[in-house]
Amino acid sequence: MSEPTRSPATGGTARPAAEQNHNIVDLVGRLTQQGAHLAREQVSLMQAEVREATRDVKEAVGAMAGAAVFGIAGLVVFLMGISYYVGAALENLALGPIIVGAITLVIAGILFASGRSKASTAHLKPDRSIDTISDTPAAATGDIPQSGVRHDR
Repeated sequence: MSEPTRSPATGGTARPAAEQNHNIVDLVGRLTQQGAHLAREQVSLMQAEVREATRDVKEAVGAMAGAAVFGIAGLVVFLMGISYYVGAALENLALGPIIVGAITLVIAGILFASGRSKASTAHLKPDRSIDTISDTPAAATGDIPQSGVRHDR
């Protein structure tokens, strides 16, 4: 039979060495479970960030498609309607559609540039998850370097 040992953490009561070893095994088991839970939570966070970035890309593509539709519709409408009036005002029916078509293409270019700038600002890298993963070893040892708020962005 093993001899009881005294521990300052237990208030001086005697515990058998086998019971202390059993507690260590339980602690390691719980630590392993918590680590697995943390890993699952990190994966969920990364998935949420990717979904958010994908939504931003979809919005940008939608804006660019809208610009293309508007550009084509605008080109047709201007070429059919206003070009006649411009040509009639200039007394040169062939020059009217050229001027109106150029203006329509400029508008379509501006709309396309707006959609392209939205697409370029979409951020597909899961920065928050990467930051949390890089802080995990320090947090596991109890040395948390920051409060979770990022000031460097």
